Amino acid sequence: MDNSGKLKVVFHDFPGGAVGFELIARFCYNNGRTQITPASVVLLNCAAQFMEMESDGHRPSLLNQTKKSLDGISFWSWSELLVALKECQDLLLSPSKPSLILDKVLDCVVGRLVSPIVASPYTSSSENSSFQCSCDTTSSYSTRNNSSQVSWWFEDLLFLNIDLIDKVIKLMICQHFDHATITKFLFCYQRSRFVTATPTEKCRIMEVIINLLSLLDRNSLSCKHLFDMFRVASSLENISRHCKSVLDTLIGSQLDQATIDFLLVPPPRKKHYMYDMNLVLRLVNAFQNELNCCSSLVRLRKVASLLDSYLVEVSADSYLTPSKFAALVLLLPDSARESHDSLFQAIDIYLQVHGEICEAEKMRICSALNYAKLSTDALRHLARNSKFPSRIAIQGFINQQSKLENLFEGQKHIDTFSGSISIEESIKENENSDQVLVYAKRVNVPGKAELLEVQLPGMQFRVTELDKFSGTIHTQIGNIPRTRLSSLGNNARFLPKLCS
Repeated sequence: MDNSGKLKVVFHDFPGGAVGFELIARFCYNNGRTQITPASVVLLNCAAQFMEMESDGHRPSLLNQTKKSLDGISFWSWSELLVALKECQDLLLSPSKPSLILDKVLDCVVGRLVSPIVASPYTSSSENSSFQCSCDTTSSYSTRNNSSQVSWWFEDLLFLNIDLIDKVIKLMICQHFDHATITKFLFCYQRSRFVTATPTEKCRIMEVIINLLSLLDRNSLSCKHLFDMFRVASSLENISRHCKSVLDTLIGSQLDQATIDFLLVPPPRKKHYMYDMNLVLRLVNAFQNELNCCSSLVRLRKVASLLDSYLVEVSADSYLTPSKFAALVLLLPDSARESHDSLFQAIDIYLQVHGEICEAEKMRICSALNYAKLSTDALRHLARNSKFPSRIAIQGFINQQSKLENLFEGQKHIDTFSGSISIEESIKENENSDQVLVYAKRVNVPGKAELLEVQLPGMQFRVTELDKFSGTIHTQIGNIPRTRLSSLGNNARFLPKLCS
């Protein structure tokens, strides 16, 4: 009641404001008749619910008329559906609350996208031009000019807020829409909306998209796009830890597709490392947790090769602690690597840069090495490398000796047919090497470690002598006439691979 005594009725939050009120007034003053179109049906329905305009049996019901109009929604054009969807968003219809009209519009929109017989409505006409003018997506990305049968609709849905996108994508998943296409759209949506979004909006958008990606088939995810998303998420201060963990799991599941450049991520603030090594630890652990047993070995070896390249890259970092480096080198099981040469190279570089670390730390780092998977050159370098602990160098010498013995055994078969090398000389050399081998194997006997360290220079000299002898063998093998080898017939297949 104002000062003049006149009664005023004030409607707070009336749907559509003055426009919505005018539509209701026209309906009431026109004896319950009004034109309902796809552009007005949403507003009329919301206003009628706000005014509680239920039918009393004597007067026409606006709610019933709007519901009846929605029965023909399947005959609406694509642009009419988008206009109705935009009205739902503008009227703040919450996707989390039940809304008959919103559900019907979303079901029809998703149904059009899922249907295999529906093609882009823009391939031969300029439909939706008026709608596009009224729906500014604030995006510099255009998919329509380069439209295809799978992405023609991307630009049309960029105007939706993140809550509606969440509901649309979940409907698509329920209706078995192609997951790869959904993934592309989500990345497109993220780039588009980030152009004008506030920091708070960016966090919300990123969290919803990450959760949606976790619902998709892992094979539909792009490793490159996931790392791009990780870099964006890392720049947001208030993003939840849960979403970061989910993103780590997603990237880890596709780690075998990554390259070394993907892993060279700058460290968090106040960290002096060259790269974020905790990230690699998390990703490799996530990969092993997600690993499928059917294709585990092939994928595991790809990740092992990637990790070895990463270790070689970061091993020269002067800020890399022994405990962190040991955690990296021991991250994968021995079966993941066919060769340990790259791992040995990384450890060698690390010990050269961090020569001051204690013997126990060196032994823990070197425990990752499998000497049987080291090449002869790597073993020779290990046996002569003063940066490695003495016990490790001796173990390398033993394994190099074993490989040379195998080479000599194979050489005996060559000598039998070619006569170019004396068997007695080979046996004599083997006997001498056996003595060194037996002596070296005493490394595990208590009280002999100090003596072995004294004898290590002599062993290293012996390695040099054996290398010279091995070179002599190869030279003499090369001088064997081809005719004599060919006369071996089928027995030639027993020749060692090294000499073939």
